[in-house]
Amino acid sequence: MMEWSSRRSVVRMNGDKFRRFVKAPPRNYSVIVMFTALQPQRQCSVCRQANEEYQVLANSWRYSSAFSNKLFFTVVDYDEGADVFQQLNMNSAPTFMHFPAKGKPKRADTFDLQRIGFASEQLAKWIADRTDVQIRVFRPPNYSGTIALALLVSLVGGLLYLRRNNLEFIYNKTGWAMAALCVVFAMTSGQMWNHIRGPPYAHKNPQNGQVSYIHGSSQAQFVAESHIILLLNAAITMGMVLLNEAATSKGDVGKRRIICLVGLGLVVFFFSFLLSIFRSKYHGYPYSFLIK
Repeated sequence: MMEWSSRRSVVRMNGDKFRRFVKAPPRNYSVIVMFTALQPQRQCSVCRQANEEYQVLANSWRYSSAFSNKLFFTVVDYDEGADVFQQLNMNSAPTFMHFPAKGKPKRADTFDLQRIGFASEQLAKWIADRTDVQIRVFRPPNYSGTIALALLVSLVGGLLYLRRNNLEFIYNKTGWAMAALCVVFAMTSGQMWNHIRGPPYAHKNPQNGQVSYIHGSSQAQFVAESHIILLLNAAITMGMVLLNEAATSKGDVGKRRIICLVGLGLVVFFFSFLLSIFRSKYHGYPYSFLIK
């Protein structure tokens, strides 16, 4: 294992290697295994994202001063070790498991990816709890955020310079209201939770290929789910704006009636959709409206 780890931070394993070096006793080392499905035909985008974080963590351990033979990082791909998936009764990927040096894995030795996400830092905390091995995560430098911020500042500065003789647009209430709504939609849809926890975009079952965009638990969510919630909140808000417009405007009565019906339809339909998602996550919630 040390020889393999010296060449590659994450050791790839098939069924035979897994049974010999991970399952078979005795061992004086712990093993972290990522069960995944990285082949293109599996179309598991979450697996690729999780693999990137896993590689960052493994490299942080491999090139740290504390590196030793107490802990190894391995990966079992479904197409290279389907028998391992069957042996462990595993029907989803990616999954992270810790195989201790002594004894069998316990429930806590399976990483709760759905609730915590698969960020390298979260994996490192879990490994520290299971093995007492502390790993400081080192990420390769990423200047995309700095470049994007510099471009944004340059764009805003250039716009203000070009309009320096006419800055009335700064006092446009509608513009500021739209900007405030964008921030509210982003926060209420869970974008900050995504940033902190790093959940997968969606989940694809490698067995049947079914993709889930809504997480089945109230304790977690997918990135796609937050996008769906954002759009639903935006549609409901648009409906409320149309209802207010129909009530306060002084235009043609027929036109106001149409605007009122459209706004009411948006609020009723998309609120029903939003409530159905809430009901699917909070099992036992008794109420629904139009859509179950």
